[in-house]
Amino acid sequence: MAGFSAEHERVVERLRDGMASGVLSFPLTSFTEDGDLDPDSYRACLAAQLATAPGAVFPACGTGEFSALDEDEYRTVVTATVEIADGRLPVVAGVGYGWAQALRFARIAEEAGADALLVLPHYLVEAPESGLVEQLRRIAAGTRLPLIAYQRGPVAFTPEGLRAIAEIPTVIGLKDGHSDLDRLQRLTLAAPDGFLFFNGAATAEIQARAYATVGVPAYSSAVHAFAPEIADACFAALRAGDEATVTKLLRDFYVPLVELRDRVPGYAVSLVKAAARLRGLPVGPVRAPLTDPGPADLAALERILDTGLALVGATRRPA
Repeated sequence: MAGFSAEHERVVERLRDGMASGVLSFPLTSFTEDGDLDPDSYRACLAAQLATAPGAVFPACGTGEFSALDEDEYRTVVTATVEIADGRLPVVAGVGYGWAQALRFARIAEEAGADALLVLPHYLVEAPESGLVEQLRRIAAGTRLPLIAYQRGPVAFTPEGLRAIAEIPTVIGLKDGHSDLDRLQRLTLAAPDGFLFFNGAATAEIQARAYATVGVPAYSSAVHAFAPEIADACFAALRAGDEATVTKLLRDFYVPLVELRDRVPGYAVSLVKAAARLRGLPVGPVRAPLTDPGPADLAALERILDTGLALVGATRRPA
């Protein structure tokens, strides 16, 4: 890709290799029962998660409750992730809000040693595409780290917009959460060679086969945060073309999980955290405005989790 520095090329190559070898992991941020950040529990959970060899790790993003963290907490989370990853896989930290606030987080991530940044959709404001492009230009101008744009909610690019952001020398890829495959195919065709794409739909495994048909086989996995055995089994089956295994996992685990997720706003994170607690992981509760599931939904989640683990021959308590 034109204009890339050698340093950014190395990040792109590491991410491309990781995307081909495993799911992209989005860790949960651990809180105490009182709602305080719990750094020791975060480090323990992350170390166990990274031991399963995901393709890359994305701390303090949507699953990690970026919007609930202050700057000091964010620094703690990203620094711990870089230390535990120890160069074994790329660390892509989340940044967001308006460009001025995003840059405050970007500089913290840069100081902590992150490899790249995922630019989360901005909050509340509806904006034209020219403004979306300018937002990325402003962030890129203030940090040396390469950027991955995340289109979801109010952020959606046309092929023209994609070409514009790809001309920003440090924008290296796009995470898609809209699941509009017609639009996504047009974007992949408009992108320059080497531009990275990955499936960032909620519970991305559900749509992984469809995304692969338009040339986007890599995906993020929230399930990896609480059941890496299931996430890795699905990834391996997809890569091997084992349609029977993929179909069984989707039908008996992922679809029921998505149906439960869709009952309550915010369950895309709340259920992941609750499932991690069911497995004995000390991640604590979600922070407001998210809410933890009530008894009925928790019981349903427990049944779904047990079914998924049984499908891959795993037990409730991880080894």
